[in-house]
Amino acid sequence: MSEIKDISLAPSGNDKINWVKSYMPVLNIIEKEFIKNQPFAGKKIAMSIHLEAKTAYLAKVLKAGGAQVSVTGCNPLSTQDDVAAALAADGFEVNAYRGVTEEEYEKHLKKTLSCCPDVMIDDGGDLTHLLHGECREYGKNLIGGAEETTTGIHRLFARAAAGELDYTMIDVNDADCKHLFDNRYGTGQSTLDGIMNTTNLIIAGKNVVVAGYGWCGRGVAMRAKGMGARVYVTEINPVKAIEAIMDGFTVLKMDDAAKIGDLFITVTGCRDVIRAEHFEVMRDGALLSNSGHFDVEIDKNALAEMADEIWTRKPNITGYRMKDGRILNLLAEGRLVNLAAGNGHPAEIMDMSFAIQAKSLEYLVKNAGKLEKKVYQVPREIDNEVAALKLQSMGGGLDVLSPEQEAYLNQVI
Repeated sequence: MSEIKDISLAPSGNDKINWVKSYMPVLNIIEKEFIKNQPFAGKKIAMSIHLEAKTAYLAKVLKAGGAQVSVTGCNPLSTQDDVAAALAADGFEVNAYRGVTEEEYEKHLKKTLSCCPDVMIDDGGDLTHLLHGECREYGKNLIGGAEETTTGIHRLFARAAAGELDYTMIDVNDADCKHLFDNRYGTGQSTLDGIMNTTNLIIAGKNVVVAGYGWCGRGVAMRAKGMGARVYVTEINPVKAIEAIMDGFTVLKMDDAAKIGDLFITVTGCRDVIRAEHFEVMRDGALLSNSGHFDVEIDKNALAEMADEIWTRKPNITGYRMKDGRILNLLAEGRLVNLAAGNGHPAEIMDMSFAIQAKSLEYLVKNAGKLEKKVYQVPREIDNEVAALKLQSMGGGLDVLSPEQEAYLNQVI
């Protein structure tokens, strides 16, 4: 029995799903393959992922391949209630609604796992964490799973290094067709979209501080620069810091960037990136936002303790009045601003990421019993297949090496 907000919202959710489907050609092709081949016949799939239209279409594609699919969210504020209703109305078990408490969130995760899945999709590692703890019994049928995002991959590698990984997992995040496009172009565009739609303020002319210069940080910095911002990057890695400088950005310590920033965007995957000492020196009206998976990159507890007044200024913006009268503005409660205050990544981008997910689950089922309990990279043939399909849909073409060219490249000198 699904736990959603309101089943009557289903028509709106269906409209959203049908819209994105029109712009996800690779997943459309895979859906047709799955309908024909039924790779998940008799299998149960559990999904914990940001529950919006593109995710819902992925769930439908997996169901079309014969699976029984149970879906929940991976963040309390990223679920779209009309999309959840659309899936529930279509026969999926859905346990998610926007604005759940921490207790409700964990309850939904456990309820989703209670189907005892054969394969799973995790986003951030919460399902994996439960399967190694309180919900260990729900993993009795588990062949393996696929992890979607950087934060979840960090948690997976830590578990594997400690010798505590009990299942086969595929690192979807580091597939070329995921991180090169989803993390960079998807996060870049959707983060700025969420900020602009929430604040109704201009980006041009602002000092934008981007914390972290991984693929997500690169995308955010690139988009902000393209919109006329002066971009400052903070980093802990000297190589990435040099990259940022050579890409045309100024690299500062957060202690210094905090004094000049108008808009702060954290994309590090770490905690307490912006802290009390930074709040103390920020400009009046500064905007604080996060596009990392968890709401720990901006120290909300310290911010609340320092404030004389806390109030909702408008939807998804909380004002914190400091003792000296300055107001600092936290967007989307410090959760992923591109999803909690926006629609997430563009459909064309998630077409590739979710094609990788679908093919990775198919790979797990085909190779059941043959894989070790460790983290595997997405097989190169899957990455190349998805890339070729996407290129074709974009009207691109590839040259082919002649036998002479292949011989030249492979010769031993």
